[in-house]
Amino acid sequence: MSEALWQRQLSDGLIAMELELSTGQQQQLLAFLALLNKWNRAYNLTAVREPRQMVPRQLLDSLTLMPFITTDRVLDVGAGGGLPGIPLAIACPGRRFTLLDSNSKKTRFLTQCQLELRLDHVDVIHGRAEDCEPSQPFRQITSRAFTALPNLVTWCADLLADDGQFLAMKGQFPDDEVSSLPAGWQLAEHHRLDYPGCDGERHLLVISRTSAPQDSTTGG
Repeated sequence: MSEALWQRQLSDGLIAMELELSTGQQQQLLAFLALLNKWNRAYNLTAVREPRQMVPRQLLDSLTLMPFITTDRVLDVGAGGGLPGIPLAIACPGRRFTLLDSNSKKTRFLTQCQLELRLDHVDVIHGRAEDCEPSQPFRQITSRAFTALPNLVTWCADLLADDGQFLAMKGQFPDDEVSSLPAGWQLAEHHRLDYPGCDGERHLLVISRTSAPQDSTTGG
């Protein structure tokens, strides 16, 4: 029952969002959802447990970021159950994704996803953002339900390239978090996100250094 429902919801959702994914990519997304559902029973990876909510709130919500991913290397910080990192990696096989989380149970799940779904362009790192030392900084860092914006830019500043940007997914627009951004950081862009089955407000906040170019999202 769930498999047929999920397939229909995903297919209809991609059409409504004007996103083109191959049959193989859609199968990978559904395989990821099945893994997430299975592991969630023991690992508590996500609060979404109602089958009818899983495709909209886990897959389609993550895929709303696709139009904003413009770089070859993306870091998903506080990756948790792989959202939005895994769906984005499946949808963007030509880009490399690094998934970072400090919870060992969650990184074990992410590693299992990487192996079972054969996502060779995905790296999983178990550790804290403050302790991560990549070979080079990232130009885009995604986050979904990770932490408040002031914490995000403080903890992850050294991971972001000078002209890079944080792509922070939020529910209601976080006025208090934006007003509390430390000196040197700005809300560069703000986008309202929507997808079939969205039952509340969703926002994307693009955060950059104040000296960064204002049109960086349109670049490569």
